[in-house]
Amino acid sequence: MFTNVYSPLEKLNHTRLNELWVKRDDQIDPYISGNKWRKLKYNLARARDLQKTHLVTFGGAFSNHLVATAAAAARTGFKATAFVRGEVVDNEMLLLCRLYGMDLRFTDRLSYKDKEALFQKYFGNNPDTFFIDEGGAGADAVSGCAEIVSELPEDVSHLFCAAGTGTTAAGLLSGIKTADSKTVLHVIPVLKGAGFIRDEILKYCDLEGQLVVHNDYHFGGYAKTQPELLQFMKTFIADTGMLIDPVYTAKLFYAIDDLSDRGALKPDEKIVALHTGGLLGIWGMKNELRSIY
Repeated sequence: MFTNVYSPLEKLNHTRLNELWVKRDDQIDPYISGNKWRKLKYNLARARDLQKTHLVTFGGAFSNHLVATAAAAARTGFKATAFVRGEVVDNEMLLLCRLYGMDLRFTDRLSYKDKEALFQKYFGNNPDTFFIDEGGAGADAVSGCAEIVSELPEDVSHLFCAAGTGTTAAGLLSGIKTADSKTVLHVIPVLKGAGFIRDEILKYCDLEGQLVVHNDYHFGGYAKTQPELLQFMKTFIADTGMLIDPVYTAKLFYAIDDLSDRGALKPDEKIVALHTGGLLGIWGMKNELRSIY
């Protein structure tokens, strides 16, 4: 359904790290970007195998996952519906979803918490529908993300990724185990109080000795930011020409920079940062970003 795509590995100049590379999954597609493509790949294949015609998923008003699902559905011939968390809003992300033909159903936050109940209430009697969890989370998404490791050099000492649900990280750790690699996976949760992420990752892969979770780089929580992070993001983009977003990848690269500054990473170790895309999330924080110019 999706052809195999191998994103480039790009070296990043860094004052303290001589072997810092970026896996540019953000270049896979402008709308089905980064880990979104990886997560959806096997979900859509399973839906097709089950002869489903209608994808039903979930997300917030600025969800990259919703845009990716809408685009993927339109390109592969599926109908798509999304339950959108919270009050009715209109923004650039949801406009793209609508342009791709996605039906949006705004849902109060309490009802949204039980996604399976929502699905059953509105689509339980429809045999054509296929449930995709928020962010594409689940075993199929883990399988898709695990393939990233096979596209990396064998001598990677440290692999870094940002995390929301932990699905991408679970895939990476599974890929490391499959490859019998010595690579250490470093996870940067973008949520405050994300102690659950470690357990969520280990549900899919028990390679605990090669997993490090850094819980100190959330900058206040999901979609929260601080002037220090925004200034870092501004400088990083201007210096590298590589777009990053304030929700996920800015926190990722800030963490790498801070860890190297504190001597936690050795200058000549090969380090790979996974750029998970999600750049449309910039629009959700445009007012905060304008404040630094």
